Amino acid sequence: MRTIEMHVARGVVKMIDQRRLPRQFEIVECHDYRAVAHAIKDMTIRGAPAIGAAAAFGLALAARESRAATRDELLRDLDAAAKELRATRPTAVNLGWALDRVMKQARGANLDANGLRDLVVAAAQRIADEDVEINQAMARHGAALIDDGDMVLTHCNAGALATVDVGTALGVIIEAHKQGKKIHVFVDETRPRLQGARLTAWELTQAGVPMTLIADNASGYYMRAGKIQKCFVGSDRVAANGDVANKIGTYKTAVVAHENNIPFYAVMPTSTIDMSLPHGDAIPIEERDAREVTHIEGVPIAPDGVRVGNPAFDVTPNKYITALGTERGIVRPPFVENLKRIMIP
Repeated sequence: MRTIEMHVARGVVKMIDQRRLPRQFEIVECHDYRAVAHAIKDMTIRGAPAIGAAAAFGLALAARESRAATRDELLRDLDAAAKELRATRPTAVNLGWALDRVMKQARGANLDANGLRDLVVAAAQRIADEDVEINQAMARHGAALIDDGDMVLTHCNAGALATVDVGTALGVIIEAHKQGKKIHVFVDETRPRLQGARLTAWELTQAGVPMTLIADNASGYYMRAGKIQKCFVGSDRVAANGDVANKIGTYKTAVVAHENNIPFYAVMPTSTIDMSLPHGDAIPIEERDAREVTHIEGVPIAPDGVRVGNPAFDVTPNKYITALGTERGIVRPPFVENLKRIMIP
């Protein structure tokens, strides 16, 4: 199944509960937009493209549950739902992008309330379907960057679970494997939520891709030892100059890769590229609950009352990025000029 999908007849959005993997495969059903907002907030669903699709489906549920009798009343209800959904997580630009896209279509349509409901549902479904098509294109473009025999490092989870299906960086890696390239993947565990250990390792196992799970702090050892030829990561937001915001630890990994002359690639749909931000310092960084650091599955591992910093993301400056992979092709430096070119519709 897809990571997230809407069953229109039942008025329910179903998603894989990513908090339970790999030990349990569970499906969560959301019957209203507030449940979707909660699922985004508590990371039942995660990954920038998947969050974007979830936000769009949240609006679709809001449209269905609204009792508005007129177009204007329905738009007011949709605006309220969009505001609540937008507040769930600040860093991933796809969330706001999806909400803006659906609301723009809704405001521009000359329809009655029922017609507008149908439009919002269809617009959300199109975002999900397009995500799969986009990821397939990214996989084809990006797989050309991987050579037969490469050992590849990835951080966090940028696979099908982070999208509607296929994936971004991990989609590229799995596509290279499907093409018959003999590759081996080193997977950072990705503390504190262990998306690499729990999710990426699970996806690669499902796909039959040879892999080795390593502690985050071990990646430098393997790079210096010549065990890694390429690094591939996803992204939650890219600034206009090519700075990349991704899961915490990405910056450190990119710096060590640069020190060891290892190409470092970030893969994302163009919807993740935020041309309104001139550089990465303008990207808002989410600070999450301290318990993610002080506890593992509810078990405390730190002294009571210890002060905690828990940024969910960091920003990798463009000088450490070899190239960006998108559905429209590979973008190389100079990023300021080449991102403008590729972002032209």
